[in-house]
Amino acid sequence: MATAWGRAGLWAAMALTLSACGGFGGGGGGGFREAGALDALTPEQIFVQGEQALESGQEEDAAFLFTEIERLYPYSEWAERGLVMAAFAFHRDRDYENARAAAQRYLDFYPAEPDAAYAQYLLALSYYDQIDDIGRDQGLTFQALQALRAVIENYPDSPYAADALVKFDLAFDHLAAKEMEIGRYYLARGHYTAAANRFRVVVEDFQTTRHTPEALHRLVEAYLALGLDAEAQTAGAILGANYQNTSWYSDSYALLTGQGLRPQAVGDGWLTAIYRQVIQGNWI
Repeated sequence: MATAWGRAGLWAAMALTLSACGGFGGGGGGGFREAGALDALTPEQIFVQGEQALESGQEEDAAFLFTEIERLYPYSEWAERGLVMAAFAFHRDRDYENARAAAQRYLDFYPAEPDAAYAQYLLALSYYDQIDDIGRDQGLTFQALQALRAVIENYPDSPYAADALVKFDLAFDHLAAKEMEIGRYYLARGHYTAAANRFRVVVEDFQTTRHTPEALHRLVEAYLALGLDAEAQTAGAILGANYQNTSWYSDSYALLTGQGLRPQAVGDGWLTAIYRQVIQGNWI
């Protein structure tokens, strides 16, 4: 993309720092939506109207205007600019589906342009910003992770890589939290095998998250309830090796010693394999 068109103005908009400065086009929502109303305007004029709509807080109108540039002047430099701005306007309007569509279209048509990194970042945000509670469909979280990973891996030197990494870790933690929530639900109702399976997922697949110490403690609880003392002791041993100063280890230690057991690796199960990695320094 050429840089002469004033990238600073675009970044100002993308940074969400635009302030209201009155209406545009007679207060917004006016006749520009009528068929042919924009045909006589240059792409630059339509772009300026889109910027004014953003400044006035009229994101839906702005998205329409930026999208019209692409329709009226396809494959032009202004169409490229308008497309990424349309994705931004849709996102700010919380129209995540259209934001994704516009961002993906930009990536399809202009994968080598400088703003491709931002388009990918917007695509990721369109998923990430819908992860609002643990109970929501986790498919969005998986999609957010994939899109954030693309920012991190494909555009590591972009201004968005660092924030994408932070959001990736938070989304990853979100998935672990969901597993913990389900595991606790099963544990509270005496479904110990189902609970242990959920906590195992956290320990094996989400061991870098903040939920790992609790997951190990819950495994101690579940395995003791199932009479699987060796597994319970080994889970306690991992806790002692990696999280000895946590309340989770204190609670597990009390549970084990209360039944005449000690936190130590016993047997040759999946937890013992992890314990060996811990001792060798190869696990988190």
